[in-house]
Amino acid sequence: MARRLPPLGALRAFEAAARHLSFTRAGEELHVTQAAVSHQVKALEGWLGLRLFRRRGRQVFLSEAGQAYLADVREAFDQLAAATGRLRQREASGPLTVSTLASLAANWLVPRLGQFRAQHPEIDVRISASDEMVDFGRDDVDMAIRYGTGDWPGLEVLLLMREDVFPVCSPALLDGAVPLDRPADLRHHTLLHDDLQLNWKAWLDAAGVKGIDPERGPGFNLSALVVDAAVDGQGVALARSALVGHHLKAGRLVRPFDFKLPANYAYYIAYPPASRELPKVRAFTDWLIAAAQADGMAAGDDAAPAQ
Repeated sequence: MARRLPPLGALRAFEAAARHLSFTRAGEELHVTQAAVSHQVKALEGWLGLRLFRRRGRQVFLSEAGQAYLADVREAFDQLAAATGRLRQREASGPLTVSTLASLAANWLVPRLGQFRAQHPEIDVRISASDEMVDFGRDDVDMAIRYGTGDWPGLEVLLLMREDVFPVCSPALLDGAVPLDRPADLRHHTLLHDDLQLNWKAWLDAAGVKGIDPERGPGFNLSALVVDAAVDGQGVALARSALVGHHLKAGRLVRPFDFKLPANYAYYIAYPPASRELPKVRAFTDWLIAAAQADGMAAGDDAAPAQ
């Protein structure tokens, strides 16, 4: 059965007027006129069929019914304020669920999460790794990091970082029987393929390399697997800078050439407009952007090509 409740605005006007015993001061508190408070109170009295105030000249006093009603209304408002405070505290700290691509989570985000935890120990980050676009109306997700053009209507979208595309390989390949001194040397090496976005033909054409079959070599449907194969020395991968920056810095991978192409897409932060003012969303967004800026907005760009 539906609750039969009086209008909330009328209840707020009554509670404020009863607390101040003044319609004028109640209006100042609620940022409305004294006449508006009086109108709301009269509407509530009509809804209840009871007089809540007695007037004596310019002064107002609570009636017996008004005194009894005020105690319950105030208690209800106190409970509502407490519930709202608990909810806001929960949203200000506590769990923050972030949806992102598995490749970015494993190769860029997770290795840096310790930094965020050190700065914000009150926020527990939950990573939801998925290649599917999040439905904020259905999924229990606070914000997302996605790869694309940033054209997602109905969402707040912020550029996180752009990146470049370039070949990477294990340092062991540089010392092999056929060294990688120039792009044309790729004809003697296995090409590793990412089935999602990267295209060896486009890179070879841009680098001016002829006579190499851009389709040869094994392919993988996950960027992380391509990177793992390159680290393992199985061939040369065409990699996105955001996904190999930590491997380059650790020396597990090297860039044999300095030629690179800008990626067609970029990484963006996205969340519903209503989440903009949530402290935990703001904190994580600020940290993400600072982390990307520390990497020059393209993780791995500061890694010099192998000599």
